[in-house]
Amino acid sequence: MTDRFAFHYAPDGYSTSGPRLMGRQAAGAGLLRAIATAPGLESVGCFAGGQAHAAEGERLLRESGYKGQVDWIAQGRPQDLERYGTLYHPAPGIERLAWRRQGLGERRYSLCGITHTTASHAVMTSLANLLVAPVRSWDAVICTSRVVRDSVRRVLERQAEYLSARLGAQRFELPQLPLIPLGVHAADFDIDASRRATVRRRLGLETGDVAFLFLGHLSFHAKAHPQQMFAALEAAAQGGGRVHLVLCGWFANEAIDKAFHEAAAQLCPSVTLSVLDGRVAANRLDAWAAADVFISLADNVQETFGLTPLEAMAAGLPCIVSDWNGYRDTVRDGVDGYRIPTVMPDAGAGPDLAQRYDDGVDSYDAYCGHTSQAVAVDGPALAQACARLAGDAALRRELGENARRRARAEFDWAVVFGRYRALWRELDERRRADAALGPALPAVVPDRLDPFELFATYPTLRITPASMVELAPDASLALLRQYRELAINRFAHASLPTLEEFGQIFGSIESRPMQVDELLDALGPCDRPTLLRGLAWLCKMDLLRITAAED
Repeated sequence: MTDRFAFHYAPDGYSTSGPRLMGRQAAGAGLLRAIATAPGLESVGCFAGGQAHAAEGERLLRESGYKGQVDWIAQGRPQDLERYGTLYHPAPGIERLAWRRQGLGERRYSLCGITHTTASHAVMTSLANLLVAPVRSWDAVICTSRVVRDSVRRVLERQAEYLSARLGAQRFELPQLPLIPLGVHAADFDIDASRRATVRRRLGLETGDVAFLFLGHLSFHAKAHPQQMFAALEAAAQGGGRVHLVLCGWFANEAIDKAFHEAAAQLCPSVTLSVLDGRVAANRLDAWAAADVFISLADNVQETFGLTPLEAMAAGLPCIVSDWNGYRDTVRDGVDGYRIPTVMPDAGAGPDLAQRYDDGVDSYDAYCGHTSQAVAVDGPALAQACARLAGDAALRRELGENARRRARAEFDWAVVFGRYRALWRELDERRRADAALGPALPAVVPDRLDPFELFATYPTLRITPASMVELAPDASLALLRQYRELAINRFAHASLPTLEEFGQIFGSIESRPMQVDELLDALGPCDRPTLLRGLAWLCKMDLLRITAAED
């Protein structure tokens, strides 16, 4: 396969080197590795806001082993995406990208976003705006789990109801919403037996001890409230045998760190607790090596998929997870581990929470935290699952092997990225073949108008094709260079003609006044908007005189 595509690079979407490691960043880094090792990708486009970001994107690809060509596509020139077919954006909000494409030609390329968290009001707004943005059937927003696709559809349905009632709208064109999971590089989790023995000794794990591992963001308000986990592990420890809990992740602040330790001391005093900084790659590998069981009871609405259960499965660990978000699509209950049932109130229990967040009374974290306080797992079922796996090594091995095979067969990045590429080929076909569902849309973005159109009534005189221009008596290129290098003017070089182009303007204007369209004809093929701004700038420098058209 020799299909081509471009990816939209921003460090926050792909870099795992920051102090706040999030799942979407780990997923982005994993995708770049998948791109680097995929067969048949002779070139990749990097759509970036500046050369520094483009270089960073290329560096990450090279470090992952990519040998092909990486082309920088400047964000100011999205028309260059045409030769790549599809632009992948590492978030669901493709509406602004669709508006940017509108003035260029909507069939030039496709857009493909992906869901991570959809709980923030900013993301919800971007999803709602898809109904009024010029997205097409040859665009897509990948949904990583069934439940997040349900929530995306709910936002779209409510927005459609509003637009129908408010404007009488009846026809809505949406992007594709394919269901494709995130992936893992399964080979990364082949644990060396000697490493396992070394790490377990360091953590004080003796023969027969059972280590439960939670790996991820250590937050009771934004990831997984730990109370029921602590209580269930205490019950397992009381049932006989030594139970350890390894928390591998990071605390956002000292108060959260203290809160976790305080709760653990009170709720599971019989469980030996170890905490590893999960932002350090070696610590994450140590955690996988030491563990016997993975446990993650996510109860947070900002969770949409969950990478860590996949990593645990790849490491051959049985998983105890909440029946929540994408965990439902990855861990098979009774096969790869146990999914613990969850409960929360029905619709109508939280409009005040949404309003407090929207009003700024609550932060996003507080909104998520207040919501998660009303989500619970089945405590007895959780305690039973913990006790069963704590006391049965053979069962742990059986479920762990099932999980390992499933991770490699269905969730390895080589498999998942193959599904991405198949989707992008489908979008290419749709872009060529799908009929337009309505009349052609104006090639203008209503809330991003040309400022010289939007503020057209501000000036006394506008430069039109019939306007007359002539050089001032003392105008010279030497004076132009001098003015151009003043600090008060230097910042604007990128939006004005080059020195060479200014020279062509000087050379084309004759001794007599001439019309603007006559001047532009004399210049030949040119960047008309830039040259028109250049004429006004020359007037600003008192090097050119502009008057209304002659009668």
